[in-house]
Amino acid sequence: MPATDFTAEEYAARLTKTRRAMAAQGIDTLIVADPSNMAWLTGYDGWSFYVPQAVIVPAAGDPIWWGRPQDKAGAAQTTWLSAENLLDWPEAHVQHPDHHPYEALVAHLQARGLTRTIGVEMDNYYYSAKSHAVLTEAFGPLTDANSLVNWQRAVKSPAELAMMRKAGRLTAHMHATLRAGFRAGRPKNELVAEVQAAGIAGIDGIAGDYPAIAPIAPSGTEASAAHITWNDRPLSLGEATYFEISGCFHRYHCPASRTLYMGTPPADIRRAEEAVLRAIEDAFAAAKPGATCEEVAACVYDSFARAGYKKDNRTGYPIGLSYPPDWGERSMSLRPGDTTELETGMTFHLMPGLWTPDWGVAITESFEVTESGGVPLAEIPREIFVAET
Repeated sequence: MPATDFTAEEYAARLTKTRRAMAAQGIDTLIVADPSNMAWLTGYDGWSFYVPQAVIVPAAGDPIWWGRPQDKAGAAQTTWLSAENLLDWPEAHVQHPDHHPYEALVAHLQARGLTRTIGVEMDNYYYSAKSHAVLTEAFGPLTDANSLVNWQRAVKSPAELAMMRKAGRLTAHMHATLRAGFRAGRPKNELVAEVQAAGIAGIDGIAGDYPAIAPIAPSGTEASAAHITWNDRPLSLGEATYFEISGCFHRYHCPASRTLYMGTPPADIRRAEEAVLRAIEDAFAAAKPGATCEEVAACVYDSFARAGYKKDNRTGYPIGLSYPPDWGERSMSLRPGDTTELETGMTFHLMPGLWTPDWGVAITESFEVTESGGVPLAEIPREIFVAET
């Protein structure tokens, strides 16, 4: 069996949880197109998600990897599956106008008798309308199994938490590099390049991987928008810049945002900083097993309200193993109305950011749910970093 990051027993436990959820929905065959879920179930890793691929989970027996022929060797090297469970589709079907790879998947499922009550991830980045059309033409209506596997990933194993703490070490190293290189007049793209290089080069023997999201790095009025990346404009006095970045270790993430200011921060930004820092402490105190997602979120909204701010967007989401374009797990959210109860070993990105028409302040933390509350997965100074020159 190829070397994988986790034991055979851990993969077996993941498969058992997934099949339990499948049975609850009456699903006999599950088609998993999300590369994060594919990796979680089998260990598969490769930059191959730009073409159709999937892991098929039958009601019994080992899962099946299915993908492009060029990627089968990668599946053999990174998954725990045997050769007879690595299937492919014709290379000639790559972006072909008249043929679709899912036609080959239909044939494979029919040959193996996996045609009863098929579940698919209907609202997933990696499952296209054409893929769905091919399957429904062959098998009729399909069951929506969107986020079925995502929910099974919510509680992290000790081995996964160890991966995330290593990612946290990389994130802290990246932020230290950021603070050291933050100076007036420096083109932002140069600083971002240095930070990304630090995350990949790693620290203390921890080597970095590519993160699922590019660095978010807006300055001044740009920071009134939540998801602007970088440009080549020089860092300027009188502007706040926030950086949302993450180290990545074996596909596990630990994102964290910090705000930096060039010059003397004005009173309104300091007031926002105080509200954000208080929100983090209050949310961590509340983030114990049995608390609900909305109760943790309320700590953030209440802190902002006391400072005279109103926040309408969600304030956190679960994180772990992921591929582009998102490091969130797309299941629960820290927001009003989400009554999901927290459990020990869940991991979240707490996002108490504030955005006004003129500036933005984001100071965020990735944390683990413990009996004593939220514990950060990375040690990074939270206060706004101030550079005078």
